[in-house]
Amino acid sequence: MKILAYLAFVLLGVVWGSNFIFMKWAADYIAPQQIAFLRVLCGFVPLVIFAVLRREVHLRDMRHIHHFVVMALLATAIYYFAFAKGTALLLSSVAGMLSGAIPLFAFVTALLFLRDERPTVKSLCGVALGFAGVVLIARPWQIDAGQVGEGGVSIAGTAYMIVGALSVGGSFVYARKFISPLKLSPLALSTYQIGIATAIFALATDVSGVGAVFDDPKTAIGLVVGLGVLGTGLAYILYYFIVDQLGAVAASGVTYLPPLVAMAIGIVLIGEPVAGLDVVAMVAILFGVFLQQIGRRAVPLTTIKPPPESRGHGRLLTPDARQSALEVQVKASKA
Repeated sequence: MKILAYLAFVLLGVVWGSNFIFMKWAADYIAPQQIAFLRVLCGFVPLVIFAVLRREVHLRDMRHIHHFVVMALLATAIYYFAFAKGTALLLSSVAGMLSGAIPLFAFVTALLFLRDERPTVKSLCGVALGFAGVVLIARPWQIDAGQVGEGGVSIAGTAYMIVGALSVGGSFVYARKFISPLKLSPLALSTYQIGIATAIFALATDVSGVGAVFDDPKTAIGLVVGLGVLGTGLAYILYYFIVDQLGAVAASGVTYLPPLVAMAIGIVLIGEPVAGLDVVAMVAILFGVFLQQIGRRAVPLTTIKPPPESRGHGRLLTPDARQSALEVQVKASKA
């Protein structure tokens, strides 16, 4: 079973890393908002089927719908739209590299809004190095806002990628403060989150001309199957399996793979002209994330009491352990 878990680990990294080229193809036919809508719609279908079969969704959970709406906005709607828009303005490989900065934004928002998240010299150095990598990719000193310069870099595109990373990073803080006490399963929360995001996009998206994406079979398959069914729906299922077999901390390491996969697809398979400075910047981002993760300050054990309706018993968990469990809910929606 461990072998299957490691195979799933690699597969998930490939699935997430390939999302950017699928978004890039679709952007030639439809608007970014339409891309995000079709993505969540196609991803929600297998996810809700899996959740129903597992008996994870319950009508009584709707008393927390206001929290689900916030999570749907932060961790899905804004995040997916911003990444689709950013990818449309950037090379897919560059967009994939920038996605590696998500853990940095999660750390910064936690530092600002969570009292038990205390910085260390190592974690702060990691954040500084990671953001230096983002600046190296954007190269604001070379081009005007919105224009594309060397390596296909757009300031506007980079800004959208940063907005998306900041949105999903902020969702970690919200989940930790307001979702954790609800004691919901990650699969249930993800189903509610994607379902509400699908409804939001359905109400807010002009679907005029959306059928144009189906004029190109390659693009249509990439959007519906690659980006929706696999990149959104199956990605959740794979992530749950990996967490169950290897643990949440080990599973979170999969976030290092998508930038590498996106770069490989862009350079090797698509022939995108990625500059050497972009590769250096991506290494800086990933190493910065690594430093930030290993530099987090250890905290004492805290006794956590379950709510009255919980079926389990009280157990000892560290705040970091609680956060690892919550990462299951949010990271599965990555890029």
